[in-house]
Amino acid sequence: MIRTRARTRLDKVVTALLAGLLAGLALAVAALPAALVLGIGVQSTIGAYAQLPQSLRTPPTAQRSNLYANDGVTLITSFYTENRTDVRLAEVAPMLRHAVVAAEDLRFYQHRGVDARAVLRAFTANQRGDGPRQGASTLTMQYVRNVLRSDPRLTEEQRQAATEISTGRKLQEMRYALAVERELSKDEILAGYLNIAYFGAGAYGVGAASQRFFSKSPRHLTLAESALLAGLLQSPDTDEPIHGDAEAALSRRSYVLDQLVAAGQVTAVDADRARIEPLRLNPSEVPNDCTAVSAQRNDWGFFCDWFTRWWSTQPEFGATPQERQRTLRQGGFRIVTTLDPTVQAATQTEVLRVYGVDHPHTAPTAVVEPGTGRVLALAVNRRYGVAENPAGLRNRPHTVNQLVAGGGDIVGYQAGSTFKLFTMLAALEAGLPLRTTFDAPTQLVTGWKITGANSCGGFWCPSNANPAGQNGPRTMWDAFGLSVNTYFAWLAGQVGADRVVAMAERLGIVLRAEEDARLARYGAREWGPFTLGVAATTPLDLAGAYATVAAEGMYCKPTPVLSVTDGTGRPVAAGGPACKQVLDTEVARAAVDAARCPVGDQSMYAACTGGTATALRAKLGRPVAGKTGSSEGYGTETVVAFTPQVAVATMAANPDDPGDPVGLAVQSRLVDLVGQVLTTSLRHEPVRDFVPPGAVTANQVTGPRAGN
Repeated sequence: MIRTRARTRLDKVVTALLAGLLAGLALAVAALPAALVLGIGVQSTIGAYAQLPQSLRTPPTAQRSNLYANDGVTLITSFYTENRTDVRLAEVAPMLRHAVVAAEDLRFYQHRGVDARAVLRAFTANQRGDGPRQGASTLTMQYVRNVLRSDPRLTEEQRQAATEISTGRKLQEMRYALAVERELSKDEILAGYLNIAYFGAGAYGVGAASQRFFSKSPRHLTLAESALLAGLLQSPDTDEPIHGDAEAALSRRSYVLDQLVAAGQVTAVDADRARIEPLRLNPSEVPNDCTAVSAQRNDWGFFCDWFTRWWSTQPEFGATPQERQRTLRQGGFRIVTTLDPTVQAATQTEVLRVYGVDHPHTAPTAVVEPGTGRVLALAVNRRYGVAENPAGLRNRPHTVNQLVAGGGDIVGYQAGSTFKLFTMLAALEAGLPLRTTFDAPTQLVTGWKITGANSCGGFWCPSNANPAGQNGPRTMWDAFGLSVNTYFAWLAGQVGADRVVAMAERLGIVLRAEEDARLARYGAREWGPFTLGVAATTPLDLAGAYATVAAEGMYCKPTPVLSVTDGTGRPVAAGGPACKQVLDTEVARAAVDAARCPVGDQSMYAACTGGTATALRAKLGRPVAGKTGSSEGYGTETVVAFTPQVAVATMAANPDDPGDPVGLAVQSRLVDLVGQVLTTSLRHEPVRDFVPPGAVTANQVTGPRAGN
């Protein structure tokens, strides 16, 4: 008892002396004359080290963010600058806690942040100079050092200063360690240390380390595994057993086991049993970024890529795109996306039936949920990755360019007659009813001036592709169903080309091509050909636009996210549906009624007389609407179809050579693709019919037909 009290008094005295030293001196601890130290008291030093940075109370460590499919379980990939996931102390096996303390600071629970005995021991040993120099860093001091050098808010220079070899840095570290012990409990300090320390092989903190080396939670580590991890802390870059020195790792494991025996935490028998265990690693590697999406799900990389582009636009995560990306890789977010693995798999399968990954043509396809904007799938017949392609091939077979959603160098593809929807909507909004009739000629000379192949005396003069089946008196129903070019050129003239362009943009069509954007801004009134889909767009934009009509005029900006929670589990207000009513409900319902004609369904007013993809309705077995589109010379082909619950858009094009036409024959394969994707997407959905437009909008004497 007397010896214990004497030791306690010694600790208090030396701690007080160290406090005085740290408050006012700029000399190394081991070099101080004892007489000078003895003249300094405790009370004169309290204010000098009581100010503790907030980062040491709550370390702002970089945390790994995880991206999941819509089930919240299936991991797509992770994003990190440091592979770290914080865990609570209760989630760490007690033996691992003991092993770390035994290996790094045997007197952790006795000292007050700076170990007086260790300092004096180091002073004595270093003064003799007959062996390697000894340090006196406590686990608390290591915690301070790790926090300061890992703070993601600091500059690289500031982080390096936290580990520089200097008297000033060491003194500051000791000041902070003393202050930390005044404000945090021992368990809080240990938990912070365990979450911030580097264990090697890219693993920061025990949560990541236990998964990296053993593919298990830290709560399930054995004695041998715990001792191995604790031993790595001294030299994680060289001693880790995956890429480094396995023998050194085992040697350190033995040292930790000896320390555990010395501390009375394990028996010598248990330590010896653990010591002879062979090294049993079960390493796992956490994917990092979209190019690390597993090979089995490589097609998910395009959705992942679009997600990162979306994230870069969200102000909740930073002031600039660069800051937002840094936040993603350091913020420890749990992100549940809208990607449906079943729908994605079906879409990718169907895309590959159209074209293989080595085919020069692509079939980028997007699936969107009307009324929410949730993107269920993005698929294309390419491998997502940065592997080198054959000479001269930019996007085949590997690419990280956003072929489905657009962005960067990808401005999209001409969607042909699918753009007639925007002309019809503009006309309906202007008060023209569905029964608006025009005697469509083979060719129509318009009032819009152009030059080139489709010019007649300097004016745009489009022609019908199939005069025998398209010419004659047409309403919006059968003109849309049969895709009568001259009817829609005339209709655009009735409402104004600028209103058609504005309608497309209102429904989410982004004009990414520089010339398209210029015409939309400065020459929309003269852009008559816009009605026939000469502007570039993407499957995602097109699916979102048609989904707006399916949702009775409610436009929901396509989103890749269901929910985002931060590292504390707090929901972040980002990713929810961004919806607004952009069309009158009656206008949208009327457009849907006409859009049933192209795909073999029947208008609620029995006004459809044929279509360009009439097999789709029978194949799907439920009400459906949509449109096909061919660009000039069949350079591209497009098919869009939707029900009240799902919208799908697919396009065939050559992203590397727009002059290489895909041909009309592929259109039927795209129709099959869309039908199969709708079938899979609606497998658990009830059959729903569209709501018919009122008689005023349709301008019919008779009421809507009964049934489907």
